[in-house]
Amino acid sequence: MTKRKSETPIYKVIFTNQGQVYEIYAAHVSQGEMFGFIEVEQLLFGERSQLIVDSSEERLKTEFAGVKRFFIPMHAVVRIDEVEKQGSSRITASEGGTSVVKAFPVPAAPGKGPGQR
Repeated sequence: MTKRKSETPIYKVIFTNQGQVYEIYAAHVSQGEMFGFIEVEQLLFGERSQLIVDSSEERLKTEFAGVKRFFIPMHAVVRIDEVEKQGSSRITASEGGTSVVKAFPVPAAPGKGPGQR
């Protein structure tokens, strides 16, 4: 895939949050300054002049209104792709449904726990 230098990259970020799968588009994605987090800036949404309004994308616009940048825990990231064209952002229910049981966060680097030498 060849990319022109003047072309700005578009990233599709898929992550989970509270039993839902978020699919968003952003202009900047990086590892960030906080250890264990992905930094996402400049969310991209479709044009408001479209005749068909996507309720899921409108919900995302409302949720992220006024947000300059946000951080996603690395264990919540499903996938990050650099794409040629922006699609519509959406929120869908995860396959697990609305389970109250959440995975316990695992440290990125193994360390010595209590009772280990």
